[in-house]
Amino acid sequence: MIWTNLNSVYFIGVGGIGMSALARYFLSQGKEVAGYDRVSTALTDKLSREGIDIHFEDQPVLIPAAFRNPERTLVIYTPALPEHHQQLDYFRKRGFRVIKRSVALGEVFNTGRGIGVAGTHGKTSISTMLAHILHSSKLGCNAFLGGIGKNRMSNLYLDATSNIIIAEADEYDRSFLTLFPEIAVVSSMDADHLDIYHSEENIRKGFESYIAQIREKGKLIHKYGLEPQVPNHVEQYSYSIDNKQADYHTHKLTLHGLGYRFTVVTPNMIIPDIQLGIPGMVNVENALAGIAVAHQLGIAPETIARALSTFEGVERRFDVQIHHEERIYIDDYAHHPEEIKAFLSSVRILFPDKKLTGIFQPHLYTRTRDFVDEFARSLEMLDHLILMEIYPAREEPIPGVSASMIFDRVNLKEKVLVSREQLLRVVREQDPALLVTMGAGDINQFVAPLREWMKKR
Repeated sequence: MIWTNLNSVYFIGVGGIGMSALARYFLSQGKEVAGYDRVSTALTDKLSREGIDIHFEDQPVLIPAAFRNPERTLVIYTPALPEHHQQLDYFRKRGFRVIKRSVALGEVFNTGRGIGVAGTHGKTSISTMLAHILHSSKLGCNAFLGGIGKNRMSNLYLDATSNIIIAEADEYDRSFLTLFPEIAVVSSMDADHLDIYHSEENIRKGFESYIAQIREKGKLIHKYGLEPQVPNHVEQYSYSIDNKQADYHTHKLTLHGLGYRFTVVTPNMIIPDIQLGIPGMVNVENALAGIAVAHQLGIAPETIARALSTFEGVERRFDVQIHHEERIYIDDYAHHPEEIKAFLSSVRILFPDKKLTGIFQPHLYTRTRDFVDEFARSLEMLDHLILMEIYPAREEPIPGVSASMIFDRVNLKEKVLVSREQLLRVVREQDPALLVTMGAGDINQFVAPLREWMKKR
């Protein structure tokens, strides 16, 4: 590996969920780790407590002295950085080894038995469920996750005795092309990141390029109906909640509290009485993908069933904040029209008779522009919409693109467009009995205040 003889690793964008998992990994390997991020968050606070030196101003003078020697320091940066960044320029001009997060992840992933979980939706939930199953088995695993798994309250699994490495194979910026998996999962191939791919056909080609990198005698697990082009050297298996033609499908699926109970039909056996304690039909489908991988790895049915019965979910993925007879609040990372549809459909199944109020924060100007009509249709599944302005993330504003583009197209009688400052006041005035928050931006900063307010109600 390129960092074998290096003593320190510096992260530009260390507070990102994928970057922080790598930072924790390098810290566990005995490296000195430090980094920069734009804002302080609960995650950066936790990284600091774990021993990672973090600052929040883009000034090269703040880079610690131990990370200023190009002979001993590796620099890893996130693709979410703006085009001009002083610290990135500092390292590049001085001959440091500077690589993207995806390259560093690939360096780790490709040394082991890699399981790459790809898809425009579902990556984090599938990866975390699978890591929990493997961690509960004799195989064990190492895992780099795109969310905080509640069982361990971490986005990193480490097991020095296991050579299995699970990672999310991110399609953004074609990052997944650094991974060469033994087993690959593809959960979806919907149009997204059109600023990178330009067309849905190109996205499909990107996923098929990733599939082509599956190792000799490797396996592909994909959602039934995707039908990607698959190399001859790869075994493929499909999964579906309801289609009996799929290699893995559910049987006797019933609600069990907020979760579900079901049987799984596999190509060569039945796995009975799976009890999934987390809510959402979307999570039954995600669990099915994880079950398929675990079964292909030879994990015993009873081990799979026992692990899923203890799975506590992932922060910001169908994350039930309050479940009371009079008040319900669920938070979710949904930021694409198809994710919003799947999430809201799952909420409607659980609470069919309640008025559904949803807060949505659009993520990225380009995504808003490219899917404005699709966002409007998916948000019409709500009874009442509270729409926030766009969270720009890495992007500069695009003239004429704003949340009002979505707002004007949503065919709902009850809708309101709010600023960050107005949000909590508007929610208090509406006094919803069933509330959901959706988005991949900084809407997560409102989850705790909303939860506390609803508790008091």
